[in-house]
Amino acid sequence: MSTIAFIGLGIMGQPMSLHLQGAGHDVCGVNLVPERTKPLVDAGGRAATSIAEAVKGADVVAVMVPDSPDVEGVLAGEDGVFEHADPGTLIIDFSSIRPDVTSALAQQATDRGFRLIDAPVSGGEAGAVNAVLSIMVGGSAEDFAEAKPILEAVGKTIVHVGPTGAGQTVKAANQLIVAVNIQVVAEALVFLEAYGVDTEAAMEVLGGGLAGSKVLEQKKANMLGRTFDPGFRIDLHHKDMGIVTSAAREAGVVLPLGAIAAQLMASARANGDGGLDHSALLRGVERLSGRITD
Repeated sequence: MSTIAFIGLGIMGQPMSLHLQGAGHDVCGVNLVPERTKPLVDAGGRAATSIAEAVKGADVVAVMVPDSPDVEGVLAGEDGVFEHADPGTLIIDFSSIRPDVTSALAQQATDRGFRLIDAPVSGGEAGAVNAVLSIMVGGSAEDFAEAKPILEAVGKTIVHVGPTGAGQTVKAANQLIVAVNIQVVAEALVFLEAYGVDTEAAMEVLGGGLAGSKVLEQKKANMLGRTFDPGFRIDLHHKDMGIVTSAAREAGVVLPLGAIAAQLMASARANGDGGLDHSALLRGVERLSGRITD
């Protein structure tokens, strides 16, 4: 079993740290909001008040923070992981960030005697709570093999997709697919409601055919009930769509639906929905259709 420093105990990181502790690892958590460490401590883990304290003696450092600047600060910033971790430490970045940032940080890690893999996840809060996340991993085959028992404690579908940065590229593609899928499910629902259809029955039958998807399965209850407690916030998906559009531009790839989805995500955020679940893209369709005015 490994000694793991887990940095970032938010909606995703907290349940992931609990699964690692439950799997027999020795987990020490640190978070900007110290109260978030309590469930880990209650489960037998440890809490640290700083990154330096958390990584001392750790075999593995796991990171789950919101955005590229956060990861850069945690790893390469003053009093960050690179300053205090033991040489040879394996760093697993579960965050979803820009592929180019991951590649740069991996090079810095190598130069300073560490190993870094990018392992962004998909599945939202439910996937984290139930330890069934899909994890796309970039890095060397050797580091992936070493990380596999840790990844298996928090995920179900775990695939090595290529060298460092490849995990982030696949995650960006994942977020593109999810955003467009949520948008079209939302549009279908507003269309059905306009004709007075039994929408619950309609969603059930649509889910059983070619139109069925994980998005339809997992988000229809949010949309039908207009309950948008965040499993994955629009703010974060907005960030991810920025990664998609930027990376596509760099590669010379045209993503017409992706560009529209990114703008609709930005619109939802501008209208005050950034803290809601990304299924609240439905509210944007309703605004455009004159069905809500807030």
